[in-house]
Amino acid sequence: MTKVIGLTGGIGSGKTTVANYFQELGVPVYIADDGAKRVMQSKNILAEVKSTFGGSIFDDEVLNRAKLAQVVFNDKEQLAKLNAIVHPAVKVDFEEWAKEYKNYEYVLYEAAILFESGRYKDCDVIITVTAPEEMRIERVIKRDKTTREQVLSRMKMQWNDEKRISNSNFVINNNNLKNAKEEVVKILKILNIKQKQS
Repeated sequence: MTKVIGLTGGIGSGKTTVANYFQELGVPVYIADDGAKRVMQSKNILAEVKSTFGGSIFDDEVLNRAKLAQVVFNDKEQLAKLNAIVHPAVKVDFEEWAKEYKNYEYVLYEAAILFESGRYKDCDVIITVTAPEEMRIERVIKRDKTTREQVLSRMKMQWNDEKRISNSNFVINNNNLKNAKEEVVKILKILNIKQKQS
């Protein structure tokens, strides 16, 4: 049976970059954020979101993600409500996706809140990606065109690195790309995953 590598890390740690390295080396990758965007297009999910958070986060029946983010990102209770709608649907989406790779020894599941969502329980191996906090803040400000305060408030909603690391099998320090790539190759060797020949 195909095993699942869980890949996680705080906002701005560079998880997606590391996930891309795994993909380049032959490990199929599922990005939970992309899965969440897909399931959020489903009529059933949108109806549930509307009945939970009200019509004010919709513009002419279209979900306004920025308005929804304002509601949930600074309120743990509201975020928990959204996660309770989205996470079960993402789990089903992942399981459907994974069927395509049943002949692979491993697939990789990348999620920012792997531990917080409880999805780590479905993983055989867990990798945490870390980077210095200042570097993470700068990356997110640049990527999301946001403010330092907003990045810090999003960080507060997630587990800290110490907590993630103590629950992980491997840690990749993504302070520079060369180092991160070397760490990926090392982990593939330890897990005895055949690498794609480049």
